[in-house]
Amino acid sequence: MIALLDQPIDVGRLLERCADPAAGGLVLFVGRVRDHTHGRAVVRLEYEAYPSMAERELARLVAEAKSRFEVEAIDVVHRTGVLEIGAVAVAIVVQAAHRDAAFSACRFTIDELKKTVPIWKKEIFADGEEWVSPRP
Repeated sequence: MIALLDQPIDVGRLLERCADPAAGGLVLFVGRVRDHTHGRAVVRLEYEAYPSMAERELARLVAEAKSRFEVEAIDVVHRTGVLEIGAVAVAIVVQAAHRDAAFSACRFTIDELKKTVPIWKKEIFADGEEWVSPRP
């Protein structure tokens, strides 16, 4: 499953979908909104996306990860809109026969998502706001 949602991500529902008996390794990554970044107090985040392009890029990314790491399935869900502190911004579930492939595919997926998928983040601080570009 690949989805952009303007509603809260139900991580439990994502995990319920994981019923592949061939998958001995299951990795879940959850990215949440934290209350600070680079020494500044964060009030909230705002995400915008180009939906059709983002979904195509996510599908390409998932296909590449599945091919490179020999995993059974990868689900990626990302929020858009206004997110408060503690909200889930992104969730990735990877199922693979072995844990090493699952961990590697999950890290690859989140790292590449941040670099290539047209989803933009604006951080709202107590003292201003700024659009965030990927940082090395």
